[in-house]
Parts: sequence; structure tokens; C-alpha cells
Amino acid sequence: MKVLVLGSGGREHAIAWKLSLSPSVSTVYVAPGNPGCPSVATCLPVTSTTPEAYLALARELGADLTVVGPEAPLVDGVVDFFQKNGLLIFGPTQAAAQLEGSKSFSKHFMQRAGIPTARFLDATTPQEAASALEQFAYPLVIKADGLAAGKGVVICPDKSTAQSTLDGMFSGALVGAAGSKVLIEEFLTGEEVSFIGLSDGDRVLPLEPSQDHKTIFDGDQGPNTGGMGAYSDSRILTADQRDFAMREVMDRTVQHMKKAGAPFQGFLYAGLMMTERGPMVLEFNVRLGDPETQALLHRMDCDFGALLFEAARGRVQPSLLNFKPDPSICVVLAAHGYPGTVRKGDVITGIAAAESTGASVFHAGTAMRDNQLVTNGGRVLGVTHSGPTLQAAIDNAYAACAHIHFDGMQIRHDIGAKGLKRW
Repeated sequence: MKVLVLGSGGREHAIAWKLSLSPSVSTVYVAPGNPGCPSVATCLPVTSTTPEAYLALARELGADLTVVGPEAPLVDGVVDFFQKNGLLIFGPTQAAAQLEGSKSFSKHFMQRAGIPTARFLDATTPQEAASALEQFAYPLVIKADGLAAGKGVVICPDKSTAQSTLDGMFSGALVGAAGSKVLIEEFLTGEEVSFIGLSDGDRVLPLEPSQDHKTIFDGDQGPNTGGMGAYSDSRILTADQRDFAMREVMDRTVQHMKKAGAPFQGFLYAGLMMTERGPMVLEFNVRLGDPETQALLHRMDCDFGALLFEAARGRVQPSLLNFKPDPSICVVLAAHGYPGTVRKGDVITGIAAAESTGASVFHAGTAMRDNQLVTNGGRVLGVTHSGPTLQAAIDNAYAACAHIHFDGMQIRHDIGAKGLKRW
């Protein structure tokens, strides 16, 4: 079959790569893709990102299935538009995508459904927010309600930081219109885990657990980013913790969304905090994570295309999902200035040498200029590798990273280190 992937980041490169290896898939298209995608798919320029434009493209290509990578088209209702016009697409409808599109919707949904999450208040004015601050101890968390490309969450250690964060949110300086409504939450302590399931609207299949590393510097220091690396290892969660996450979070979410008249079909991502009170949901995403996707798909040992095709048709097939036991790790190489003002145009070298070690190098913020590959965004590359043990996977990934260079390159050196205590 022919599959169209929507998006241009590292996640979409990884999805296209995995689809290209699927026996059920004859052709992979990516719109618009990035400079890394042509080795596994045909990249198509996009002049419009409206649902109508994507539908016209899928029809022109004769795509048997469209897979949506990023969250924005989902929130814009691309799935609804495809379904109304009889084209097969994998992802949640606009109503279901509110689980990510609105933090307020998501938190109130969790509250109604009895899904464990942090105490919160939402506010639409600076005055409401200032009043809400008085009801929480520090540190606390302030979140933008809308989509903010992974940068809408700020941990505030004191009132001064909280007030300046609120000022930046409501003024639009921090995350634009996404911060016109905010949530104030209690700060949860513990290890963060990414638990992702694949749902057909009625049932949900769990993927292997993974763990993202959000802050820019080693030791979880510095400001939050979209993710500086991730690893996937079966030992991240115990059997009891997996059962709890499936029963109390994933299954409960899918069933309550169905009852609410917005069945959830797609990738359901629960960001869990493993607290002393048990697993609690920090947030939901409605697509595969980035950079978790790179690590997860490196471990996946099945026909990814067939898996998504059947799920899109409304019948998830557990027999089609399988993972290798080997842990995997994705290390993000970020540009100078990230997560602030990013410098673009630095020449990138060494990718072929890195891939000769067995690594998969997924492009995110890259571009071709004057026949040279250059940086063109904050998170530039995701260097991904596996190994028979987590330590071996870490060693393999960092050995591959050592071949790559661009001026100002930022890299965390402790991706996966938290997991070593589980061995």
C-alpha cells in the first residue's frame, strides 16, 4: 500500500523509516519531510497545511493510509475532514485531540474520569492567576493551555518566578496565544515516564515504556526543551506499574472518551510521574512523542504499516505488535542557543560515519543550502542506537554521536543513565 506521512520533524523521519521497512508498504510519501527523509521516502513540498490541502494531496497520490505525525493538524481537524470524505487516516478527531490541544480540557477530563493527576486550577486573567497562586505551595507548575511545542510548562521555585512566568504567558511573550489561558498545578516529585498506547477507539495496545529527558543540561538542569533524548527499556516500569497504567489511565481514558462521544483513535501518550502516591498523569499527548518515537521504533519488530492500517480501520490487532528485547536510546543534538534564540546555518558533518556504526540518524532541524547540510532548527538530529543491555545501547549511541559535528552543538551526556540502576 501507499502511505502518506504528514510532518517534517525527527518523529516523522522515524515513522517514514519504519514504514519503509514494512512488508505491507510499497511506497512512503512525506509532506513536507526533511533532508533526511529522501533515503526512505518521497518528500513532497507543502504550500498549505489546511485539512483541505492534505486531503487533496492524499487523493492525488492515491494514498491507502495517511499517518499524522505532529499535533497541530490533529487539533485543526484533519482527521475529521479525511473521514468525512472517505479516506483512511490514523489519528484522533479534533474533539479527541483536545486531550493535548487544551491542558484545561485534559485536566478537567481526568478529574471527571477519575484518572490520577496533580491538583490544579485554571485561570483566564492575570487576576484569577494571582489568586490561584495563593492556593499552592512552592515549587509549583504553570502550564500554557494551548499548544506550545513542548515549551509551555514552567516549574516555578518561588513567587517571583511564578509572577514573571504569568506575565510572560498573558502578554504572549513566552508562548504566544497558547498562554492566554493558564493552569497552575501542584509540583509532583518522582521519575517521569512516557507511556504510549495505540488505540482503535475502543481498545488500546501498550507500546514499550520510554523516558524523555526534557531539560537542556546534564543532571536535569536548565530550562525545559522539547526533549534532549530518550531511551526505551522494558525495565522502566514493573509489571504492576504497567497494569496500573493500562487499567487506570489508558483504558479508562479510551472508554471515557468513547462515552463522551469522542472516541480516541490514534497514539495516546500519557506523561506519567511515578510518585510516592503511585503513577500520576502529568499530561496527555495525542501523537507519538519526540524523541521517544525514535527510540521506540528502533526497538519495534513488526510490520508497522499493517499495524497502523488495521488500527485506522477500527480493529487493533495485538498479534501485529512486537518489540525486540534490546533497549534503545536516542540522543538529540541541538543547535547553538537552544531552547532560546537558535542560530541556523551551521554546517553538519559526520552523519555517514555515525550511521556506519549501525546508528540511525533522524533529521529534525536540518536544511540543504548550497549543497551542504546545515542546522535549521533547535533540535537538529536524533542519533539512535540499540544494544543487548542499556549500557551497551548508551555506549553505541554516544560512539555514533562522536562522529557528528556542527558549530555550537549541544548534547546531553547522561541520556539513559537513570535506567542503569534497574539492571
